[in-house]
Amino acid sequence: MSVITVPQAFNEQDLYVDVEPVFGHSLLLKCEGFNFAGSIKLKAAAEMVASAERDGTLRPDSVLVESSSGNLGVALSMIAASKGYRFICVTDARCNLATRLMMEALGGEVHLVGTKEADGGFLAERLAHVRELCESDDRCVWLSQYSNPANWRAHYRTTAPEIGRSFPQLDVLFMGAGTTGTLMGCARYFHDWHRPVRIVAVDIAGSVAFGGAPGRRMIPGLGMSMRPPLLDESYVDEVVRVEETDTIRACRLLARRGFLFGGSTGTVVSGAVDWLSRRETRDLTAVAVAPDLGERYLDTVYQDNWVEDLYGSRTLDSPGPVPDRGHGMAAAGPPSPARPAPRETA
Repeated sequence: MSVITVPQAFNEQDLYVDVEPVFGHSLLLKCEGFNFAGSIKLKAAAEMVASAERDGTLRPDSVLVESSSGNLGVALSMIAASKGYRFICVTDARCNLATRLMMEALGGEVHLVGTKEADGGFLAERLAHVRELCESDDRCVWLSQYSNPANWRAHYRTTAPEIGRSFPQLDVLFMGAGTTGTLMGCARYFHDWHRPVRIVAVDIAGSVAFGGAPGRRMIPGLGMSMRPPLLDESYVDEVVRVEETDTIRACRLLARRGFLFGGSTGTVVSGAVDWLSRRETRDLTAVAVAPDLGERYLDTVYQDNWVEDLYGSRTLDSPGPVPDRGHGMAAAGPPSPARPAPRETA
């Protein structure tokens, strides 16, 4: 029996899903969505708040402020509610409706920005709005998930040791790249571990986190429209980029087997399966971090009209992920004419 008094005290640490029956490759997903925030972002949120409390940055009358495309905003809304802080999340139109409603239900305030930048994102405007809030009210405390070392320290202290305890013979670890907090925390931990572990970062096509040209990104979660300040590529062995069509296919194939995961998880799984399909992996112990569950993506990734409007009917017709050479899974056909105005990522 577990009895808790604050929601952040509960987080399932040791649940893994073997997806070999689905994808034909031995891959274990560390499920990080079974907590009251519904994603791995609970760990970073809890560590950043605790760190700010320890160093005196947070006071009883402080107002937490953060830029988030969704999951971190939910986690901070939950923690703020449990601790009595006011919380403002600055997001944009690509944030899933269910996520915005969850933040508001938990007492968070949602500020929506809407001016798209030249690279197709919204991040610069979101950050500008955060700075305006902080300048207008000295009670505002910006935790800054993009540059706060407590973000990666959370995973150095929790996620990586959890994986290491379960898999002492770990060979390769796949992690999605957003702020790179999870990636950097785990990569730093396994850098000095008792055996070499190959660290594979999974990024979404159109992200500029690891360089390259910016492109349209419609699924919130992974990817950045700037280089993540936390990123140190010396800890990363390889980068796999995944097309959003392949994210959708991976999510939907898992759902047809009864596992409803979120967009970030679909991206990580797609990239991991692509990487494994191009190597001899029979004796490898491979683990991927699954950051989220799928309920918040029911009106996007799992909604046929939304998918067809943005990515074309071939994405829906695909029987499942088909590995491609170096770019995730096979691309879909051209998008069909749009219906309602879609939400676009930062």
